[in-house]
Amino acid sequence: MITSPEIAWIVPVIIPAIMGLLVGLIVKRSIKLMFTIVALVVLLVLIGLVSLTFQDVLDQALKFLPRIINTGSGLIDVLPYSATTFLIGLGLGLWRG
Repeated sequence: MITSPEIAWIVPVIIPAIMGLLVGLIVKRSIKLMFTIVALVVLLVLIGLVSLTFQDVLDQALKFLPRIINTGSGLIDVLPYSATTFLIGLGLGLWRG
């Protein structure tokens, strides 16, 4: 497919913006889900249906956090986080998502 030079500049501008918008939406919804799960766990602990200690939570965090960090470090090379349009799309996704 051949495009004219007048519109060829749009692709490198629009693609990072769309990626930023999608990442912003995913991050915002993930944070909402995380807060909902934490609120549910706190409620279950207060009611007495679940017993958690600080040591249990710390052990599980130390078990899963290295895997999460390794996954995230691989993904950071894929995102064009230095592009202005990506940052604008990310901001819009976080704000309006």
